[in-house]
Amino acid sequence: MTVVDDRIAMADANTKRLDEWFERLERMPVPEGFRVEIVGGNVHMTPQRDTHWQIIRRIVRAVEDRFGMDAKVFSDVRIDFPGHENGFCPDVALLSASAVKDDEGRWRHEDVEFVAEVISRGTAANDYGPKKTAYALAEVPVYLIADPYQGKCRLYVHPKDGDYAIETKVSFGDDVDLTGTVVGLTLKTDDFPRD
Repeated sequence: MTVVDDRIAMADANTKRLDEWFERLERMPVPEGFRVEIVGGNVHMTPQRDTHWQIIRRIVRAVEDRFGMDAKVFSDVRIDFPGHENGFCPDVALLSASAVKDDEGRWRHEDVEFVAEVISRGTAANDYGPKKTAYALAEVPVYLIADPYQGKCRLYVHPKDGDYAIETKVSFGDDVDLTGTVVGLTLKTDDFPRD
């Protein structure tokens, strides 16, 4: 077996295990308003707060204003990413216009062009750590973190070797310039609520 064969076999095994975990989680009585995802083989349940949703909604609306209502933009939809058992449900994920589901009926990480995560206290370390690494390994061109506790956004672009080459910090109230990226818009943050 080659290294490539080993990686393909490992990815297939991880996907099957993630499928089993998500099937079990779907049968569990997860409280309404909670988001469930698997990061590095660990299950995380996070309550959705109104602040969280207001920021997500503003980001989605900006993306739809730019790309139209038929844009492949999702919130809390499972996408498996590189690494050990990473079944993420990004707060916002924009896929390429040509994206199609795989044979299992899931969106592929190779088609993700933009991800935005809104920080929750209990899972902030995931967004800045293993999720950022997985998004960079998947070569997601643009990763945005909105942090209502600090009142700041962090923009990561140019993924290379499991990290992003450029990080930009923007305070809520200032615009996030995405015009030089595949997203091609200016994101207004003056209405982003703070916690």
